[in-house]
Amino acid sequence: MNSTLSPEILKTKQHFEILDGLRGVAAIAIVIFHFMEMVYEFKLNFIGHGFLAVDFFFCLSGFVIAYAYDDRIGKMGNIEFFKSRLIRLHPLVFLGSVLGLLAFLFDPFGGHPELYSAGKIILIFLCSIFLIPFPVIGERSFNLFGLNAPAWSLFWEYIANIVYAFVLYRISRKYLIVLIIISAIALCYVSYSAGNVLGGWGKDSFW
Repeated sequence: MNSTLSPEILKTKQHFEILDGLRGVAAIAIVIFHFMEMVYEFKLNFIGHGFLAVDFFFCLSGFVIAYAYDDRIGKMGNIEFFKSRLIRLHPLVFLGSVLGLLAFLFDPFGGHPELYSAGKIILIFLCSIFLIPFPVIGERSFNLFGLNAPAWSLFWEYIANIVYAFVLYRISRKYLIVLIIISAIALCYVSYSAGNVLGGWGKDSFW
């Protein structure tokens, strides 16, 4: 069935230009937030909560996926759905991994490749391409994706796509509401326990 999908099923839905604008604002906020990390005193950092722009991206992705696929994933099937998401997301993962590897090997401030064997560097690169958390680069242990630090967000994007295809798409609205309530309680607990919601990227907060 997937090999004969009709053009109607594959047709792209209406494009919301306002979402592009919001993406741009969020992206700029994230760049400024990382630049301002040199300001260690949180109260003096005017964009100290800029990391929440990443959470906004996750919410936006959830809306876009549901809007684009809710009424056609049943006809597409999971294989076609995952194929479309791979085509959409993974070129950036590959490009980021290649650029990260080049920086690691040739940038004098980018790492210490002489400390690692060729086999280990190849393994690190393969893990980066396939989005496998692999914290082997000691001087970059704060992040589980040493060659491509931002890849952590795409890792969770893939997890969200998998959960959507196998769970969220299939359950009724009643159970979705229950799941939202449970998620909100879990978020409050994590926020209270950690003191913030700045996590998901490092080895101490990844899971």
